[in-house]
Amino acid sequence: MLEIFPVNSPQPHSMVGDKARGEMNAFQRNESKETLFTFISAGDDPPKGDFPVQKKSPKLCGSNYPLSIAFIVVNEFCERFSYYGMRAVLTLYFLSFFHWDENLSTAVYHAFSALCYFTPVVGAIMADSWLGKYRTIIYLSIVYVAGHLIKSVGAIPSLGNQVVHVILSMVGLFLIALGTGGIKPCVSAFGGDQFEEEHTSERSKFFSIFYLSINAGSLISTFVTPVLRGDVKCFGEDCYALAFGVPAALMVLALVVFIAGSGLYRKTPPQGNILLEVCKCIGFAIKNRLKNRSSQIPKRDHWLDWASEKYSKQLIGEIKMVTRVLFLFIPLPMFWALFDQQGSRWTLQATKMNADFGIYVLQPDQMQFLNPLLILVFIPIFDLGLYPLINMCKFNFTPIRKMATGMILAGMAFGLAAIVEVKINETDMPRLVPEESLIRVLNLAKNPVQVTIQDKDLFQQPVEAFQNPAEYSKLLLNGEQQSLSFTLQYQGLSLPFNYTMKEKLVYSLIVFEAEGDLSSRLITDLEAKPENGLAAVRFINGLNQDVNLTIDSKWFIAVQRNYSASEYSLLERDKYNNGKCITEMGEFPLELGLLDFGASYTIVITNVSGGAVKTWKSEDIKANNVHMAWQLPQYLLISAGEVMFSITGLAFSYSQSPASMKSVLQAGWLLTVAVGNTFVLVVAQTAPMAQWAEFVLFTVLLFAVCIIFSVMGYFYVSVDPEDLEEKEEKRETPSRGNMISLVTQKTKL
Repeated sequence: MLEIFPVNSPQPHSMVGDKARGEMNAFQRNESKETLFTFISAGDDPPKGDFPVQKKSPKLCGSNYPLSIAFIVVNEFCERFSYYGMRAVLTLYFLSFFHWDENLSTAVYHAFSALCYFTPVVGAIMADSWLGKYRTIIYLSIVYVAGHLIKSVGAIPSLGNQVVHVILSMVGLFLIALGTGGIKPCVSAFGGDQFEEEHTSERSKFFSIFYLSINAGSLISTFVTPVLRGDVKCFGEDCYALAFGVPAALMVLALVVFIAGSGLYRKTPPQGNILLEVCKCIGFAIKNRLKNRSSQIPKRDHWLDWASEKYSKQLIGEIKMVTRVLFLFIPLPMFWALFDQQGSRWTLQATKMNADFGIYVLQPDQMQFLNPLLILVFIPIFDLGLYPLINMCKFNFTPIRKMATGMILAGMAFGLAAIVEVKINETDMPRLVPEESLIRVLNLAKNPVQVTIQDKDLFQQPVEAFQNPAEYSKLLLNGEQQSLSFTLQYQGLSLPFNYTMKEKLVYSLIVFEAEGDLSSRLITDLEAKPENGLAAVRFINGLNQDVNLTIDSKWFIAVQRNYSASEYSLLERDKYNNGKCITEMGEFPLELGLLDFGASYTIVITNVSGGAVKTWKSEDIKANNVHMAWQLPQYLLISAGEVMFSITGLAFSYSQSPASMKSVLQAGWLLTVAVGNTFVLVVAQTAPMAQWAEFVLFTVLLFAVCIIFSVMGYFYVSVDPEDLEEKEEKRETPSRGNMISLVTQKTKL
């Protein structure tokens, strides 16, 4: 998600028409990953009164850049690395480490994301009304570090049981959300505070460097952290402790670097928060209106006019302008509901795909790095190529139309995701229902065998010796379980066997020769694909002696004689040709070949000859055959949609609000992200459905919201806040006895 920091740089108050387009271009040139806003208090102008004069910070290499900004930029890089690196592996952590299902993993992921966008309001109020930016950053960074450390400790498998891991992880995530959200509105504004008023050009360039540090942290961490999780093994499994520990170390470094520059910073005192003032004004207007519902009391033009007994007309007029824009924000959460699923549903989709790119095997959670990478590519393309080209075609591509186009692109991305999901499901095991099971036959004898099941019309043709098994056959039962009679016809003999079948299970009937007689054994198979792109393998020992198997010098499996079957082992996708098979006759090399993504295999040890073990491999569940590259189009569409939606939306809303109300709009924008994540949480928990159907649902909802938003935008009339402010000032009368005239300071942006 794009992070936007329109802070502290002097801007003209009138931002409509050409000026608005100019500001939008400025936003498009200075973007990064996630919408990170700076709350600007009503008192961001130099405070009046007897405050100590701010000292001048030493300069970098004789330039006008304060030395202190180097500490702030490094701090931001490390903090963004820690946040995005931790979040990149979060969904798979819930799925693999806690063994939660996909819906619960998705719900908790989006609950955490929503909390990260509710807490910036808390951080802004703390900084502007109580602690100031510097101390707020310090205190909440300590909370941030504590959350990372607790989260990392909670990922150590040997530490406590499942309950302990869940408690530690949830506490850690709460502290991380409080920390990262709380410092969002402070760090960039604090960086802007380091510049003197006359150095506006240097301040603007600082923000470009600031954005670059955010993108660099996001891009590198979303690529590196999944490698630490998947390619490094600790405690015998994926190393989530390391994947969370490295971001924790980066956050510790961020805090240390920020404190190291303490003596160089210009620190402004708290100056009050306009967001609180707006909330109080709105609350007073509602309360006053409810108290004066009598028909004898004259009506007022606007419901906010009921606050005029306590608040100035200028403040009320500015709040009216803001509420017009906030009304346009109502449909916006649906875009973020789709956008933030890159880290949840799209990552889960990637676990069911083929990740082999030839020279590199990509981890499923690494696909998220495409978004920051594409944002860096798309911003100059859109700013310098697409938008000027559209203007040359004389098409009035208004901000509302750009945002609606961004919604359409995001909806199309989810439509493509639904198509990909349907193709993925073609290799899935059939979904079983009550009183139903699946069965197949593995003929390990020397000659064909005909299998007949009591009262069932299955296996019409004889099964050849070592024939690759066909698809599983559906077996209908008359209850939760049923005892069935099997008849095996082999070389003119008819041999009966009885087995009890249970519902919702998958079976293989093994037919083999033991001591010259035909025998059989019923074993259970996997009911679903292995998770996270792993491969599952089990062994059937066809020798008359026990064997001990070693796979890749890590996995040790003992299989008893006479066609006993081992349990399934989950392995990383790879070629395994360096195994060993130890028998009473000695040690022999064991070659398994490629065990592919998401496949399940049964490997039968048939005999030992020529100094090697002879095996037969059967693919029980097909490997993932949809390549991960098919996710690229949906990432392209949603990233392009983000550029058109997020950048344009914030720039447009800024152009339509008074200078002193920018922070209120920032709060509203952040809350749309939080509400969008909350909506995904609700859908995942209350309306479980097939994944492709859920993608279609979100596509349809976003298209419907896009239509609503377009209609709202059609009737929206653009205004010049400066003109309205001047009209309000001319119309404002001297304060009456029961009216307090409060004139808010105009924030310099």
